[in-house]
Amino acid sequence: MAKELSEMTLEELWELFPIILKEYNTEYPKWYEIEKEKLAENFNDGTIVRISHIGSTAIPGILSKPTIDILMEISSDTNISQITDRLKSMQWILMNFTEEPVFKQTYNKGYTKYGFDEKVYHLHVRYADAWSELYFRDYLIECPKIAREYADLKKQLKEKHEHNRDAYTNEKEEFVRKYSEIAKQKYGDRYKI
Repeated sequence: MAKELSEMTLEELWELFPIILKEYNTEYPKWYEIEKEKLAENFNDGTIVRISHIGSTAIPGILSKPTIDILMEISSDTNISQITDRLKSMQWILMNFTEEPVFKQTYNKGYTKYGFDEKVYHLHVRYADAWSELYFRDYLIECPKIAREYADLKKQLKEKHEHNRDAYTNEKEEFVRKYSEIAKQKYGDRYKI
């Protein structure tokens, strides 16, 4: 009988959930919209400031982990424990939570003790701000050459870190930071709240 996810070590989780890269799936925007609607229905009290599809599945045509990343920006006067309880009741699993230097919560759906489900989601809950992920996404959509470079980098890192998600993510950081800054210069206050 398979262990529950909460009983697994980080190494066991990385083995069960390796880095997988797939060609772009035209269903990704639809999967995002379904979850966006559920979130909007469950938080129709003004908690949500903005919901966005971020990450590589938000960039048409790019190679990506088949994970729909959703950024849910909330107002700074929100009751965090109520959000956490409501998301858990919606079958979101809290992966991590930090308050310093900035408030961030990350939830997931689609991880089972047998591996990935058909649809996999990460929900990033943060206070509303001009987040780099929004700028990076827009820049890669507008600049296919840079998007291809990013896809090539991800292929190299997948080969190197297939069973180490942290290393895979950390080694992408310099590329992401560089083009996020370029995008912020180009787009200015596009995402200022």
